[in-house]
Amino acid sequence: MAVAEIIGAAIGVMLLVVVAYMLVGSVLTAAEIVSTSQKDLTLQNEERMRTDFEIAYHNKDTNIINISIVNTGNEIISDKTHMDVYTIGNDATGYRYLTYNTACGIEGTWCIPSDMGIVPDHIHPNQLDPDEEMYIMATSPLGTNPDWCRVVAGNGVYDFAEIP
Repeated sequence: MAVAEIIGAAIGVMLLVVVAYMLVGSVLTAAEIVSTSQKDLTLQNEERMRTDFEIAYHNKDTNIINISIVNTGNEIISDKTHMDVYTIGNDATGYRYLTYNTACGIEGTWCIPSDMGIVPDHIHPNQLDPDEEMYIMATSPLGTNPDWCRVVAGNGVYDFAEIP
């Protein structure tokens, strides 16, 4: 009988060690995940604080808006695929969401014309560096005559302009 008690106690101690090991491991993993996510959030907020741009020039021809954006911040704007353009037209249907497309003139999209693009584009090609200017062409759906536009960078920074 004494041996059975010793074996039972040994199994109990081993189970306690395994449970404690799993508990400590999961706590350490959770702490690492939390600290990494806080670091990533801080980096995103710092990038957002350093990002700024303004719509320097705009004109429209029926449903096509030509917009000039100047990077006035300290951050490079490189992810054009996640930039969005919103317009409001005179048809009172609300916002029109325009996505990025490499080809110009497609309804519901915006693009960077190959003849204009980014000027001067010397430091980082195809990226909007500080003090550089990017020309974009936004094409609203036919039948809408945009009166207002908003350009939103991938990190949420935006600027808007009324179009005469």
